[in-house]
Amino acid sequence: MTRKLSIAALLILLSACNREAVNPPTEPADPVTEAGSEAPPPTQPPGVGGLMPGAGPATFVGRWAAQPSWCANTTGAEQAITISTTRFEGYENSCAITSLDQVADGYEATLACQAEGVSNRERVRMSAVGDALRLTWINREGAVVQLVRCPSATPEPATEEKRPS
Repeated sequence: MTRKLSIAALLILLSACNREAVNPPTEPADPVTEAGSEAPPPTQPPGVGGLMPGAGPATFVGRWAAQPSWCANTTGAEQAITISTTRFEGYENSCAITSLDQVADGYEATLACQAEGVSNRERVRMSAVGDALRLTWINREGAVVQLVRCPSATPEPATEEKRPS
């Protein structure tokens, strides 16, 4: 029995030797300052581009048309297309933007489209400068389309006129 007590006492003493003091719940622990203790930078999941829909500058967002007069059309082939950070909508086609990557001269988007009952995927580069948008269709041998920005459908806020006193 004394042998069991001796072993138990020895184990208690040994376990106390390597134990560090624990801070009480009312006092926070000191920050870890050792090299390599910093959290790693966030990483994107595989297959996700540098810019997700809804993030970053959106110079291409708006209504665009090949001719300014098309902006007023709501039906037919000669109407404006609407581009958001998640959608690319045009005459007889509707596309989801599934990836969006910022490049030197704008953005490259991968589109998952439905057009006249047919599904397809396309890549397009969108470069906006002011009220001009250049679309370069990567999957269509680099075909280029120039568009102009349509005016906003939202009327300008009325300003109060100053009357002579």
